[in-house]
Amino acid sequence: MTDLVAPTPDAFDLECETVIIGAGACGLVAALSAQEAGQDVLVIEADAVPSGSTALSAGLIPAAGTRIQKAAGIKDSAALFAEDIQAKAHGENDQALVDLMAQNAAGVIDWLADTHGLPFSVVTNFDYPGHSRRRMHGLPTRSGAELVNALRAACEAAGIDIICERRATTLYHEGDLVTGIRVQRPDGGAETIGCRKLILACNGFGGNRELVAEHMPDIKDGLWFGHDGNRGEAIRWGAELGAVLAHLGAYQGHGNVAHPHGILITWAVITQGGVQVNREGKRFWDESQGYSEAARAVLAQPGGEAFAIFDARIAEIAAQFEDFKQAQAVGAVRTNETLAGLAEDLGLPVATLGATIAAIPEDGTDAFGRRFSGLPLAPPYCGVRVTGALFHTQGGLEVNDRAQVRHGDGGLFPNLFAGGGAACGVSGRGDSGYLSGNGLLSAVVLGRIAGQASVG
Repeated sequence: MTDLVAPTPDAFDLECETVIIGAGACGLVAALSAQEAGQDVLVIEADAVPSGSTALSAGLIPAAGTRIQKAAGIKDSAALFAEDIQAKAHGENDQALVDLMAQNAAGVIDWLADTHGLPFSVVTNFDYPGHSRRRMHGLPTRSGAELVNALRAACEAAGIDIICERRATTLYHEGDLVTGIRVQRPDGGAETIGCRKLILACNGFGGNRELVAEHMPDIKDGLWFGHDGNRGEAIRWGAELGAVLAHLGAYQGHGNVAHPHGILITWAVITQGGVQVNREGKRFWDESQGYSEAARAVLAQPGGEAFAIFDARIAEIAAQFEDFKQAQAVGAVRTNETLAGLAEDLGLPVATLGATIAAIPEDGTDAFGRRFSGLPLAPPYCGVRVTGALFHTQGGLEVNDRAQVRHGDGGLFPNLFAGGGAACGVSGRGDSGYLSGNGLLSAVVLGRIAGQASVG
């Protein structure tokens, strides 16, 4: 027995019906959902303010068939959404979990918009890799920090208690029944909290480099772009208790992070006609595969870096994202009236970059198999030095259709639930299955379901 899990103490310092570990998107959605179901709720957060990996993302959630989508004239369905998820993951996902995500996403978006006033809109001016419809829902600044702040405000308005600067260290149990947790205070002291229901919404394990090297060695040298609190307690608790763990090698990478600034550059700069080149000024892969796949492709280049090349027209589209505007503000995005000038600004071979851009077909398929159609790149030209990063892990605890954690003996833990980074997502066994927005899809759908679930 380790201090990760321990027998129930003689008494708890305080007790609450439903305790949620983690105040990212999953935990906050779970809290709103649980209170709506009539439960007494307490959220425990390790940071000084709620943030998590959600705050580092663009805050976009895919959903099919929402009221918002319909108002934008977009015809979509949960069945088509599920097909897109499985196509991207090469059919490696549990179909039941895929259907659960696809069928519940629209309801969660509509609920957050209608009940809690979150002003979602659909990204309609460019397509995300793998999605056959425009179904990415986000708040006005297209910022994950805005999403977390909006969810926190909704929880505060509902009177839900969120206690920050309390890191959960130990899970107490009697057999398969979870009875409470131990949390560490900033002053080194500890408190114990008893509960009838525990929801793990805390983290993946991307911040634990030993676990990353063990389960996903191909990304172990990538920049860690996720939240440093993602140390893997949830899967370690699960392993100690005998829970089922799945797809621990699956992750969301991102191969378009401004370097050395560490600012996410939206993949719209690529989907709208931009390309990536290496230090030699040459393209090296089919960028249409997606930004998660780009992480490995970029890290395999000399120096583990590349350069995203696009133009001012594309930059204007990308500027709807707060991260991109920040990258522009700090000078990470370089702009020049000529391609030769841009090459010099970025330290790239002028002739080679010119030949690379000239070789892009205006309307056709290139040597890498990427299809181009629409406007060619034109002055003024833009570029940014990027590297590959690990954003979050996708593997985790297996759950059923109530977000209830599965036991290795084929049963279920009566009162243990998981979502977000703690639960297994829908990205197949590796990074190649990552479909844009899957992380937040898992967070909000499983958070909503876990919160509603009764114990038993």
